[in-house]
Amino acid sequence: MQVARPQNLKLKRLLNKFVCVRVVKGNSLNLELFQFDYDLTFAAFFMNADRTIYGRYGTRSSQEKPESDISMQSLLGALEGALELHADFPANRKSLAGKQGGKPRFPNPERYPTLKRYTPLLNYGGKVAQSCLHCHMINAAEIELLRSKKAPLPDKILYPWPLPGALGLQLSPAERALVVNAAPASAAHEAGFRHGDRILSLEGQPILSTADIQWVLHNAPAPARLTAVVKRAEKTIRLKLELDADWRKSTDISWRGSTWPLRRMGFGAMRLEDAWDGDRKKRGLEGMALWVRHVGQYGIHRTAKDAGFRKGDIVIEFDGIRERLTESELLVHIFRKRKAGDLVPVKILRGDKRMSLRLPVR
Repeated sequence: MQVARPQNLKLKRLLNKFVCVRVVKGNSLNLELFQFDYDLTFAAFFMNADRTIYGRYGTRSSQEKPESDISMQSLLGALEGALELHADFPANRKSLAGKQGGKPRFPNPERYPTLKRYTPLLNYGGKVAQSCLHCHMINAAEIELLRSKKAPLPDKILYPWPLPGALGLQLSPAERALVVNAAPASAAHEAGFRHGDRILSLEGQPILSTADIQWVLHNAPAPARLTAVVKRAEKTIRLKLELDADWRKSTDISWRGSTWPLRRMGFGAMRLEDAWDGDRKKRGLEGMALWVRHVGQYGIHRTAKDAGFRKGDIVIEFDGIRERLTESELLVHIFRKRKAGDLVPVKILRGDKRMSLRLPVR
């Protein structure tokens, strides 16, 4: 006989208090209502029937461990928090107003030029997978559109949905907005966040999860001053979180599916990975040392291949930059400093041979 785990029974009990709806495609998605991190594999909204949003759930920080930042325990906490907000509704309506998004560029994804081939419904009578518009394509379509207009890519597009780690704030994946650590000298530490704080609200919005914090950060200007309310032991404390002009720059975007158009346009469809310290020492490398882990082979994805790059090369200088940068930092450099048509000088190490190549920017 299989015995149900207590947390699964609790989940079932909580979900019975909701009307649960599962959306499995991006086709015809209402972009005015459903604004969230489109690079996720799982996301949840807690909503009132009048479309008031109580909160969001779902976050991610890597490609290799997509579930390391979420847990059944934190989902249960978010569900309980949503029910608490619902019990106070509509008296708390004003505090929830900031959880609604602004008017999007298009009402649904199919209006983007690069997504017009998709139809509102999936082709269940034919090629279902090919007819499915994946959520990460929405971010990619926005990038493609801005690039086609020769418009600059704002930080909100380059660094979408920043994790609290960008501010030095580490949260528990097993609790509801519980601070595990505030890194010394970080913006979070300077604001007064400490281990054990539970974040109750940020910029006046009730916080149910890390995704709620990301929502506030995603929409925050730079620079900015955000007000946080935390519970510390039995006290409620207000903190002021200062964000400088470049606060987003420590965000890692390399895991995001929507970065592929950035790699295609800026790296010629290469994927780069920082060399391990052991490899650096063995080869006597300091500063920049980025392994070429992938080179596109076909069509518009073969720019780097045609320029002479090969899988296994090590990039040791890029556009005159020799210091150690991550793939994310280098991508941002390209889209801030270079335009389509530029030829970027790149120095590589292939085996024991150093070579100079020129990479076209698309």
